[in-house]
Amino acid sequence: MPAFLAPHGDRIYAAFRIVTGFLFTCHGAQKVFGAFGGGGPGEMPIAMFWTAALIELMGGLFVMIGFLTSWAAFLCSGLMAVAYFIAHQPNALFPIENRGELAALYSFAFLLIAAKGPGVWSVGGKRSNG
Repeated sequence: MPAFLAPHGDRIYAAFRIVTGFLFTCHGAQKVFGAFGGGGPGEMPIAMFWTAALIELMGGLFVMIGFLTSWAAFLCSGLMAVAYFIAHQPNALFPIENRGELAALYSFAFLLIAAKGPGVWSVGGKRSNG
């Protein structure tokens, strides 16, 4: 890490966790509340739609505020991995071709957050495993 960034690593990670959680919560709000131009399940089975919606909404919120962070992030990571392999991967091999970049990035971002825990600026910051 460049020397000028080193003293800010904990806060940079916290900003990453907060922004990632917020953006994921917005996806859940699209599904649950129809916010941000969101819509219904389309061709997705209704149970799958609502499961994804609630994980996105609540998991994203928990990651954003740093509450049960590792568990929430692990669940969100799994959701995005499943979404990638169900909705994107059958269309083409590479994410750039199958439009699965966002699902792949979310999956790995949440996996990192699950491994690192809540960090600073979090409700669970004093807990060891988030």
